[in-house]
Amino acid sequence: MNKIFKILPFLLLTVIGCKAQDKETSDFIPKGYVEFEKYFGDLNKDGQDDCVIVIKQTDTNNIVTNRFDKKVDRNRRGIIVLFKNGKGFELADKNYNCFSSENEDGGVYFPPDLWIEIKNEKLYVHYGHGRYGYWEYTFRFQNSNFELIGYDSSSNRGPVTSTETSINFLTKKKLIKENTNENAEGGDEIFKETWNNIEIENLIKLSEIKDFDELDMYNY
Repeated sequence: MNKIFKILPFLLLTVIGCKAQDKETSDFIPKGYVEFEKYFGDLNKDGQDDCVIVIKQTDTNNIVTNRFDKKVDRNRRGIIVLFKNGKGFELADKNYNCFSSENEDGGVYFPPDLWIEIKNEKLYVHYGHGRYGYWEYTFRFQNSNFELIGYDSSSNRGPVTSTETSINFLTKKKLIKENTNENAEGGDEIFKETWNNIEIENLIKLSEIKDFDELDMYNY
């Protein structure tokens, strides 16, 4: 009988552990949020498809009338990163409110499009701004967190690239490429390259970013 009582706690822990691994992606979406978009790909080099969910808050107080007298959903968005584990998923990282709404007022410009890409075991947060260019943040899972290891941006004038910026936070190097061909029509730009060292003590963690719109990469 004593042997049974000694074995029972281990059996219970095993059952609980198995159930924890069998979680579906929807189980990680917090109350008051819905799934906005979902992406799959390997993020921790184990050959399994992990999952990234962009979530969106559902607070009715954030349904507002914009300057065109149209009702728009200004609820913010967030991100949940899940690692595939056995038959289910486990939480790897999260940030529930780091992205602005897709319905923000862009002023004279349209708001940039946000999308996520998983490539080469890295997580890319990409903002596309049509003919004006793009900017992109590169995260990698290390030190038990997704940390910002790279930043790339392109400032365009239609088909012509005016400047390109690339920052490597691991090597602490920054490259700026400026087009010097004033008559460029696209594809015939002539770039002047400038390299600089940057100063950074600690890498930025995905979970600690309050607002991607306020990440000023020009400080580096």
